[in-house]
Amino acid sequence: MQQTLVIVKPDGVQRGLVGKILARFEERGLKIVALKMLQVSRELAEKHYAVHQGKFFYDGLVSYIVSSPVVVMVLEGHEAIKVVRAMVGATRPWEAAAGTIRGDYAMMGLRNLIHASDAPETAASEIALWFTPEELTTWTREMDRWVNE
Repeated sequence: MQQTLVIVKPDGVQRGLVGKILARFEERGLKIVALKMLQVSRELAEKHYAVHQGKFFYDGLVSYIVSSPVVVMVLEGHEAIKVVRAMVGATRPWEAAAGTIRGDYAMMGLRNLIHASDAPETAASEIALWFTPEELTTWTREMDRWVNE
């Protein structure tokens, strides 16, 4: 099973969409193995967005994610990264297809509700940045055999 990191960004939390977003992932068959709400420190934000350092939008990304609490989770499932990215939709909300999270709920560029890891290497490093190994829960859902076999 593959794991991926998902962050419900400040606009998703402020707009009360956390439950709807979580439900969509669970309904699809993804399993939550870690979940927490936190106020992101500037240090953590800078580490998370380090790949974008020096780009014109970097400061805006950092300022935005520290502006209000976020909900961070690790989801697990078959091809979880691809499944989550497809469910999230295009980065630019106006390009996101209807039926995706961004296509259904987002309007503005930085205010695109959600972050999702884009590759296995990225997922591994982002999960390690946001969660300690002890915070990841290994558990068996009875329904997993119905979803993943």
